[in-house]
Amino acid sequence: MGNYLAKWNELSEVKRELAERDWFYGTSGNLSIKVDSSPLTFLVTASGKDKRKTTLEDFLLVDQDGNPAEQTHLKPSAETLLHSEIYGRTNAGCSLHIHTVDNNVISELYGDAGKVVFKGQEIIKALGLWEEDAELHLPIIPNYADIPRLASELIPHIQGDTGAVLIRNHGITVWGKNAFEAKKHLEAYEFLFNYHVKLLTLRQAALN
Repeated sequence: MGNYLAKWNELSEVKRELAERDWFYGTSGNLSIKVDSSPLTFLVTASGKDKRKTTLEDFLLVDQDGNPAEQTHLKPSAETLLHSEIYGRTNAGCSLHIHTVDNNVISELYGDAGKVVFKGQEIIKALGLWEEDAELHLPIIPNYADIPRLASELIPHIQGDTGAVLIRNHGITVWGKNAFEAKKHLEAYEFLFNYHVKLLTLRQAALN
């Protein structure tokens, strides 16, 4: 019970910080944090909740298949299967998914290429790339309404305990060894998206 409460509070704090950035439009987005590894259980956001508010029904405990692991009237996020695949294939401890205007714009601009590449940005160091000419390659996968099909697109890109994938015109999914790392990576990616969109806008304006 102690670990459960600690993880609940940790995920709640992450949700609060992301809400303060206004990264939960409508009821979009889903967050999770691992509670136990064997058997696998994790807390995930309940479906249809206003994530800008803090309540006792923000999260529910689910098992490795994404089914409720305790008696509850709450429904797990529709995309819980994506979190299950990440935890089942890595030692990640936290997974975060948000929809923002900037990450949607980037995913549409580079969706046909299947990836977006960033380089020459200091913030890339937050993602563990310290080489002077480091390039960050972020995969972009199609947005399928069928969640098992969407999960099948995600699986090839789950290659470590930390990672990220953009879902075209949907949002970004980031995972890390713990909540701190996942949030740090999410913030770094959103910085890159925001910078890139503004840079392209200013360059276009200068040409007109």
